[in-house]
Amino acid sequence: QVQMVESGGGSVQTGGSLRLSCVVSGYTYSTYCMGWFRQAPGKEREGVAGLGRAGITTSTYADSVRGRFTISQDNAKNTLYLQMNSLKPEDTAMYYCAARTLGPGLICPAVRYWSGADFGYWGQGTQVTVSS
Repeated sequence: QVQMVESGGGSVQTGGSLRLSCVVSGYTYSTYCMGWFRQAPGKEREGVAGLGRAGITTSTYADSVRGRFTISQDNAKNTLYLQMNSLKPEDTAMYYCAARTLGPGLICPAVRYWSGADFGYWGQGTQVTVSS
């Protein structure tokens, strides 16, 4: 049984930083597409940053966060991270880590093509609030 548990959310002022963590357990697939979504009130859920592994590991970011957010993983700790710097009020949202398996020959698409419906594993979410 796959479990994903996020932590690290909170309230910061504009320009501040937060690091989100997602501890993943029970995920034994060697190929995957894993990363972070966010959803603000009244808005669509959007992919923020992702890691894809199909032989090699690649990262992908939404245009709105590229250069400010960094996704990484610690395999020894089974943990996915999202380092968020230079936070803006528009980054305020509930952040979710999520994962999906990749079929044979498939690669993890760029975040801008992500759909939540394609992801079968989700964490419970952690709130990020950025005040101006």
